[in-house]
Amino acid sequence: MATVLSVSGSPSASSRTGKLLRHLDTRLVAQGHRVIPLDVRTIPAEALLGADFRHPAIVRATELFERADGVVIGTPVYKAAYSGVLKALLDLLPQYALTGKTVLPLATGGTTAHVLAIDYALRPVLSSMGAAHIVQGWFTLDKDITAHDDGTIGVAPAAIENLTHVLDQFSTALGRTPLLAAAG
Repeated sequence: MATVLSVSGSPSASSRTGKLLRHLDTRLVAQGHRVIPLDVRTIPAEALLGADFRHPAIVRATELFERADGVVIGTPVYKAAYSGVLKALLDLLPQYALTGKTVLPLATGGTTAHVLAIDYALRPVLSSMGAAHIVQGWFTLDKDITAHDDGTIGVAPAAIENLTHVLDQFSTALGRTPLLAAAG
């Protein structure tokens, strides 16, 4: 059983990105993984924007990254890039905070014009942080995610099929990571 840190980089409490991640977390749990959710928006702004490395919330986030075998990072796309709150957190983590980790980048946005944000904005940062394996990410259109009044979400059939596929690839990669590390 792997420990997965599921990071929502959305600044909004009603974010489709965050709700989608929590929905996907249930599949990872069903596959036998331990999932720890982290909503970056809950970290105090003064810690993030003031670069307070010693703030208890930053120390805790750093510890969560250290303990995780894998990390799912979800972000809304704004102006062709991942969110500012996610950037602020990533900047405060140690340079090689993702060393030895399997990472799944996910993004949501209003138009397919932003689909390349995963590969051209987020993936290079994750790679520079030492990720052992960054699996194929996925971009989901906002219109394919419907939030219901009871807090649940609906995801368009084609979108959920693709998300399930990349999530299963991530889960499989998590299973292989310890074997690869042991062999090296």
